[in-house]
Amino acid sequence: MAKSVTNTLVGILVKDQGLDISIPVQVDAWKSPDDPRSKITLDMMLRMSTGLEFEEIYAPFKDVTYMLYASKSMADFAAAKPLISDIDTQWYYSGGTTNIIAKIITKRVDGNLASFYKFSRERLFNRIKAFSAVIEPDASGSFVGSSYMFATARDWARFGLLLKNDGIWGNERILPKGWVDYSTQPTPEAPMGQYGAHFWLNSGDRDNPENRKFPSLPDDLYYCGGFNGQIVAVIPSRDLVVVRLGVTHDDSWSHEIFIKQVLDSIKI
Repeated sequence: MAKSVTNTLVGILVKDQGLDISIPVQVDAWKSPDDPRSKITLDMMLRMSTGLEFEEIYAPFKDVTYMLYASKSMADFAAAKPLISDIDTQWYYSGGTTNIIAKIITKRVDGNLASFYKFSRERLFNRIKAFSAVIEPDASGSFVGSSYMFATARDWARFGLLLKNDGIWGNERILPKGWVDYSTQPTPEAPMGQYGAHFWLNSGDRDNPENRKFPSLPDDLYYCGGFNGQIVAVIPSRDLVVVRLGVTHDDSWSHEIFIKQVLDSIKI
C-alpha cells in the first residue's frame, strides 16, 4: 500500500512544483545519452512499464528481498538493473521501480530525509489528519516507497477518502485535478486491466470487461494492495472505502467475498 502513497506524493509534486511525469527522469546510473534507460519517464515508472529487470518474489536470494534487507540504497540497487525489454512495452510489478521514484521525490524536496518528512507531513498526512502515518527510510537517507509504511486503519481510510473525493479534503485540493483519474486508468500492458499508476484496478480486459480480478465487485473499484492481505479499496460508484489490515499467510481470506458482504449490507 506504500506504493500508492508514493503515487500520491508524486501527484502533490505535480501540483506544487509542476513536475512533468512525461519527460525522462534524471537518474545518475542512466545519465549517458547512449543508455536506453535514460528515456524512462515517471509515467512509465508509475505504470510499472520501465522494462527494467527485477524479481518481485519474496524468497531468499531474490531481488526484492535483497533490496529490502541487504541494500544501503534501495533505489540505487534497483536503478543498477539492466533492461530486459524495450521501455514501455511490458508490464511487471516491481518494488524496485517504486524506490527509484522515492529517491526522485526525496531529491525534489531538498534531498534529505528531514525535508522529506516535513514535505510528507505538511502536504499530505497532516492535511488529512492521518497523524499516525510513518514511512520508514533506508540506510541511504531516502524513504522506502515500496514498503514499510504504517498507519492505523482509520488513517488508511482517510487516505482512501482523499482518493474517493478526487484528491480534495474538506475544501482544499491536495492532488491536482485529474490525478486520481490518471492513476486509475488501466495500463495497456497490464493483464485484465488490473493496474493503473501504482494502484490495482478491477476494470477487466478491454475485450472482455467481465474478465477481471473480482468479478462480483464493481468495475470501478481500485485499491492499494498490501502484504499478506491488507487492502484499502475505493468504490466510487458506491461512495465507499473499505480497509482491512489483518494478516493472512495463505489463501483462506478473500477480499472479494469480504467486500461483497460489506456492499450487500449497505442500502444503495
